[in-house]
Amino acid sequence: MTRFSDSPARNLIYGVAFMAAVVACATMAFTAAGWSLGDAFYFVIITVFTVGYDEVHPLVTPELRAITLATIMFGCTGMIFLTGALVQFITFGQIQQLLGNRRMKTQISKMSGHVIVCGYGRIGHMLAGELSAGGAQFLILDRDEAKLAEAAERGHITLPGDATDEQVLEEAGVRRARALACVVPNDAVNVFITLSARNLNKDIEIIARGEAASTKSKLLRAGANAVVEPTHIGAERIAQLILFPQSAKLTDSENMLALGTGLRTLGLELEVMPVAPGSTFAGQTVAQIERGAQGTLFVVAIHRRDGDTINRPGPDMVVEAEDGVVVITRSGRATPRIG
Repeated sequence: MTRFSDSPARNLIYGVAFMAAVVACATMAFTAAGWSLGDAFYFVIITVFTVGYDEVHPLVTPELRAITLATIMFGCTGMIFLTGALVQFITFGQIQQLLGNRRMKTQISKMSGHVIVCGYGRIGHMLAGELSAGGAQFLILDRDEAKLAEAAERGHITLPGDATDEQVLEEAGVRRARALACVVPNDAVNVFITLSARNLNKDIEIIARGEAASTKSKLLRAGANAVVEPTHIGAERIAQLILFPQSAKLTDSENMLALGTGLRTLGLELEVMPVAPGSTFAGQTVAQIERGAQGTLFVVAIHRRDGDTINRPGPDMVVEAEDGVVVITRSGRATPRIG
């Protein structure tokens, strides 16, 4: 008899196949001994299932008794295996889920200074990828089991539950977390999550997603440190591509993207700030711009409107209208706009 494997479905198939083979072989053996097919099949079934009815025909010959003994031994063995496989098939998923939940909760209980991502939709998916690439410790909180399964397949730590529930936030370690991102595609839910998280942890950094223009002030009053408006950001990006195409292309270059990723791990950000016609910064030198920003930015390159790029410009380099100024800023600092 085949031993148990780790696959419940495979064990169940093995058990059914073995029992089918026992019934088929025993039926053919009794038929060869002179019984009808119906009598042989009926007798094999009541023998295998140990029902205990009277014999269909007297077992008077040694051959019939040998066939019956073999049917009993192989049939009982097969039934034991099949019963075990069936129980394993029914309970395996539940056991795995319980063990998985326990392992997950153990991991979460050991996390500190982590990031909680509430919502694994389109933005949550991209955010998790960026956090993972940046080496940040984080977990994903969502009510949708299918989304959490997808996140788990990507190696992310997940926690099922409603982020508006303070008990769930407690399980996510909100008191030990350093940041929480509310990226659920529902402004009202994000406001409620922000309120709950701020109530549990006064020091946590909360970044919330807002769709409607009126939501930003509500999220800030609820306790969010910053509000991200995807629609507004998308509109700004499109406008930048239209008004300052050369500057926009600069940030999309492979080297700049790689540099930006590296800087983020150091708590810095790389930005390209277009200098609009009529800007007070048009005609100023690099030194004047850096001095006016009071140390909040450092100019690393200037992209001229004619397409030329000047790397590491000197302090006396003059910035002109419609140039793109590439600057490094510290993450979370308010940076003066030079556009």
